[in-house]
Amino acid sequence: MTDATNYGGVGRIEIRRKTDLIRVDIHTGFPDLLIEEHDLGISQMRGYIENILGIETRKLRVVLTSITQPYGEPKILSEHVASQLRNRVPFRRTMKKAIELVGRTGDRGIKIQIAGRLNGSEMARVEWAREGRVPLQTIKARIGYSYHPAQTIYGVLGIKTWTFRGTG
Repeated sequence: MTDATNYGGVGRIEIRRKTDLIRVDIHTGFPDLLIEEHDLGISQMRGYIENILGIETRKLRVVLTSITQPYGEPKILSEHVASQLRNRVPFRRTMKKAIELVGRTGDRGIKIQIAGRLNGSEMARVEWAREGRVPLQTIKARIGYSYHPAQTIYGVLGIKTWTFRGTG
């Protein structure tokens, strides 16, 4: 979806199928940007979804839903970190800024891992930062996860984010 529209603020997509209607809910962190900057963005998404689903007889309804705290979504957060790294912002500063953004959302913990040729060094390595709790071994824990690759001039960096929202 993001490749078709060059818009990266999509948190998740839900597809609901009925006999005569297909409803696609696009949960986005910044719907104003999609509407203002990309006048053709919604119609492009519509055409792209119709091509994927192969709709001939059913109606298609695309609904944009705003996420109240976009940086609480791991996918949006990892895309933000990737865009910062593409612009050659130092990775430690980027990780600290992302942790600060998640701290405002009320999530209980965050872990960010960046792997690859960090700052253009010859030897690839893995760096990570964590704030709060991220209990990956607890089944009841509600943990959001996302992976997003970032193409830089030095190579590909892999960005993984985990957010802990609580138990239950």
